[in-house]
Formats: sequence, structure tokens, C-alpha cells
Amino acid sequence: MQENKKNPKISVIMPNYNCERYIGEAIESVLNQSFTDFEFIIIDDWSTDNSWNIIQEYAKKNKCIIAIKNENNLKICKTLNKWLQISKWEYIARMDSDDIAKKEWIERIYSYISKHSNIWICWSNFDVINKKWDIIFEKKFPNTNIDCKNAIWFRNPFAHNTVLFRKKCFNDFWWYDKDFLYAEDLELWIRFWQKYDFYNIQENLVQYRIYWENSILKKQKIMIRNTLKARKKAIKLGYKVWVKWIIYYIWTWFMQFFPPKFVLWLFNKLNK
Repeated sequence: MQENKKNPKISVIMPNYNCERYIGEAIESVLNQSFTDFEFIIIDDWSTDNSWNIIQEYAKKNKCIIAIKNENNLKICKTLNKWLQISKWEYIARMDSDDIAKKEWIERIYSYISKHSNIWICWSNFDVINKKWDIIFEKKFPNTNIDCKNAIWFRNPFAHNTVLFRKKCFNDFWWYDKDFLYAEDLELWIRFWQKYDFYNIQENLVQYRIYWENSILKKQKIMIRNTLKARKKAIKLGYKVWVKWIIYYIWTWFMQFFPPKFVLWLFNKLNK
């Protein structure tokens, strides 16, 4: 059983909505980290399945877990904003309730960011898995700050569910914007990049699960529209735009009219 640290270095934040099938494994992957100096905040967003009971059982056995249930369904942005503010420590780590963190996830990323004072947001690559736990492909991201910044026109340049960042970023640029639901992380990084440097560790430290119930499929049109809106915001903030990026912007706009499973198939093909 992990003890609740009086002054942990990191707050691990895990929002959850109706992930009873996978949340136990997600929680255990955090509890089994090689780095143990953290508090673990799990927020249930008024699930209608058995998720909350599973969370409570883990919280009874592990003192590092702070289990919270929203009084109603707030959606991801409001949930993160509400409970990020209760975290007290310098670093925030984000984990999803249907993914799996490899044992070295926190240790590897914290080791890098804590030794590089110019880096404020750090993350990793990941394996993409299906609901049967089969690895479909590896998802790799650019590693340098400038390459990641340029990549916003083509894709989200890093994974929300692997990220570790300094909490002060939020104090300077505020929280997640609910008007960018399902692209809230891309919009947040665009704001953070006005002041802070990013870095990607070129290791697969998390397993990211794709299945019909998660947002990459069910909410795909909204995700694409809000992704385009976030890129428009980048232009307003003075990001440089080249012709090839405009072409890709138009191509992304057309993708919202294709069937979600076709878009996912194309996404998989381009990343193999």
C-alpha cells in the first residue's frame, strides 16, 4: 500500500467517465510506477456505470489516492479545471482512465524536466492499442520545441495522456477552455507556447487505447471543428503560417465529412 505523501512532488490527475472495463488497469499502472513521490487524484464525472465503486475500492487500499465524484456531469474541461486547482504541488501529470502507463512513465519524464529549467511541458511517444490490448502501431511525435510548435498545423504534436508540466503554466495562462471540447489540449498548448518551451522524450511510455466509445471516434466531427478553431487562434496569436500548412488545414476541414471509421483507418495507415 502506498502512503499519502505530505509533500509529494507531483499530482497525477485522472478524469473518468464510464470506463469501468479499463479503469482498474489504468489505476494499477499509476500505482505501480517506479517513481512513487506523488498524490493521485481520480475524478469521476458522474459515471452511470460501475466506475465510481471501482475507484472507491482502490482509494480504500491506497492512501495516495484522492477519490472525487462530481455532483453532475461536467465534461472534461470543467472537470479538469475544477480539480486541477486542488492540486498543491509543482508538477501535474495527466493520465486517462482507459489507458496504461508503463512503469517508467513518471520517472523518465520527471527526470528530464526537473533537470532542464527551460522545459515546462514534457511528454513521450506511445503505443496505440485496441480494446483487446493488441498493439496496433507506435505513435511518434517530434521532440524539439520548434518542431513541435510547427506540427500544430498537421496534428496535435503530443499526447495529453503522457504529459507532465509545471503547474505555474496554468497560473500564467489560465485553464482549459470549454469552447474547444475534444481539442482542449491543443488549444492549451498553443497558449502555453507563447512563453514556455516543450520537449518530447522519444520513448513509448504509455499505451493509448482506441475503441468505439472514446472521443476520437464518437466525437470526431466536433474534435475536427475545434482543432481547426484552435489553429485559427494560433494565427491570431502570431504563429507563422506557410502555404503547405494552409493546404493541410483545408484537407483537415474536409475530413469532418468522412465516416469516423474511415478517418481512423486513414489515421492508422499514416502512422504505421
